[in-house]
Amino acid sequence: MSKIQEGVLHNDTLDKNPFELFDEWYKEAEASELNDPDAMAIASVDKNGMPSVRIVLLKQWSQAGFIFFTNYTGRKGQELIATKKAAACLHWKSLRRQVRIVGDVDKISPSMSDAYFATRARGSQIGAWASNQSQPLKTRAELSRTVDEYEKKFEGETVARPEHWGGFIIKPVEIEFWADGAYRLHDRFQLKQDAEGSWKSVRLNP
Repeated sequence: MSKIQEGVLHNDTLDKNPFELFDEWYKEAEASELNDPDAMAIASVDKNGMPSVRIVLLKQWSQAGFIFFTNYTGRKGQELIATKKAAACLHWKSLRRQVRIVGDVDKISPSMSDAYFATRARGSQIGAWASNQSQPLKTRAELSRTVDEYEKKFEGETVARPEHWGGFIIKPVEIEFWADGAYRLHDRFQLKQDAEGSWKSVRLNP
């Protein structure tokens, strides 16, 4: 059987829980990727429909969805709050695989954001206070002064999470698993939930 006939994933259906498959692929990526297997591109749109994309770090996932953390007042945060929609993509070059996610977006609970914030390096905690994300900055020195101010403010104290910083969860309505194939004849499976909540897959042309 030729590589074209055989394909990569060796079947024509992936009717299984996509979170289980994602977990399998992610563990393989952790073992093979040199840097940041959790790097995830997040796309959002503004009020005029103009798209914007950037890399964040995927920090948690479960049957409920995929969670990342950011500044709520920056461009990304404001667009996600306004539209409550997002698309995401993780690409693992070493495995020649990617996962695409499309879904609804919500803030996670303050207590969940507090719990994660407490695990961050102190410098990153201070940075969350000091950065007025996406707003104009005259000089790097200005940012350094603001960092110094917050370091003094929290000296000898636990750094509390600022209200403008926390987590978002993408609740997927569609997840696509892509595996590189010979001659660019890739394997693509799109999974969506049916009315009963079961995930069903459709093989897509490459």
